[in-house]
Amino acid sequence: MRIGVITFPGSIDERETAAAVEAAGAEPIELWHNEANLARVDAVVLPGGAAHGDALRPGALAALSPVSEPIRRHAEAGGTVIGIGNGFQILTEAGLLPGALLPNEGGCFETAMVRVRVETTGEELQLPLAAGHA
Repeated sequence: MRIGVITFPGSIDERETAAAVEAAGAEPIELWHNEANLARVDAVVLPGGAAHGDALRPGALAALSPVSEPIRRHAEAGGTVIGIGNGFQILTEAGLLPGALLPNEGGCFETAMVRVRVETTGEELQLPLAAGHA
């Protein structure tokens, strides 16, 4: 399996993500955010890090990148798309996930294990959360 790892200006976790993809037995394919052709990958990962800086809504800027439309088409065709950290924010800002992200109530960075439900299957997962700033 070939998994595209998207790099945006200012992102910092693409190397770790590519290493994790390789450790899982897949081939990481590095893709710059201006690359619009996802035909050579089976899945796409938008890694964490400070895409377009870690200022107000960096995902909104990244969602305007040329790769956003091919990611949308890939997802609509049933392809796997994973967003980690700011990658998740990018998917939300691009309209690929419903809702919006809000700052934590206390305005501070928080870590916790959270329970989420996969809407299409009803499966529940325990996932680590590490996010938030005012």
